[in-house]
Amino acid sequence: MSPDHGPRHARVVIVEPALNQLNKLTAAEIHRLDRAVVAISANPEIGTPVPDTLLRDYTDDIEDVRVIYYVTALRTITVVAYIEA
Repeated sequence: MSPDHGPRHARVVIVEPALNQLNKLTAAEIHRLDRAVVAISANPEIGTPVPDTLLRDYTDDIEDVRVIYYVTALRTITVVAYIEA
């Protein structure tokens, strides 16, 4: 990593069921969700592993949002499967 650049964030992809949930959120809820998505993209291991799955469950208690996601093998893409805000 170059000294001029910080760590690389994972690209975040939202799958259709989560996108449908996202489309039902208000602008304020989407704004709260942004904090969680940025945190996950910066540190994909931030969430708690869901037993017996590849999923991780991240809850931001400050913004009162929840995101269930998984990370690809190379940690370059984070796939969001479920959101609550």
